[in-house]
Amino acid sequence: MKHITYAEKSLLLGDATADLLLEYAAALGSDGTSDSISIHAISSDGDEVDATFLIGEGSPLMSETTTSTLPEPDNTAAEEHMRERIGRLARPPHGGSLDDDEMLRDDYDEFPG
Repeated sequence: MKHITYAEKSLLLGDATADLLLEYAAALGSDGTSDSISIHAISSDGDEVDATFLIGEGSPLMSETTTSTLPEPDNTAAEEHMRERIGRLARPPHGGSLDDDEMLRDDYDEFPG
């Protein structure tokens, strides 16, 4: 488990979720975009909570290890979402290339000069 500190609030997350959250925030920051993501966490009171993080460029996130023996909250869906988005940011889809017929076609005759 790791403590994630965000805007002066500290929550406990599983190691993989905490690491992905930071990686995702860095990827969004590099891309100049942002996103919100809901994650199951454990509050400083020990209660299970759902926390929504707004992350991107300038996100005030910090992660630190803990010796907590509490079971990690299940964040399978959030982890899959972050992995997918990190992959898309690293390898954005492209429009593809024009085929030879499209490249050779001369449509300029349609417009009178």
